[in-house]
Amino acid sequence: MDNSELINKIKEEIAKTEARIIKYRELTKPISPENAIGRVSRMDAINNKSVNESALRQVEQKLKDLNRVLEKAGSKDFGICVKCKKPIPVGRLMIRPESLLCVNCAA
Repeated sequence: MDNSELINKIKEEIAKTEARIIKYRELTKPISPENAIGRVSRMDAINNKSVNESALRQVEQKLKDLNRVLEKAGSKDFGICVKCKKPIPVGRLMIRPESLLCVNCAA
């Protein structure tokens, strides 16, 4: 596999992640108190909002990592573990293109 396939995979993942961020931002909008949804429903909505906020933080971090990996494309550091400086297996990068660490260092 050449780097261009991996770069395309990263770009696809960035597009998907950006779409997920938009979705989560919509789901985490404040719940207006004038909406008559009932106390239990409001509690559920608040709980769901917390879960969605956590998911939003995770996908925002993933987007940062994907952009960081994409910035390295074409450089000697592309596909290299930031901790041990060994190559990250291509299989790992295809599954998790945002990976900055090899499997051993991530563990």
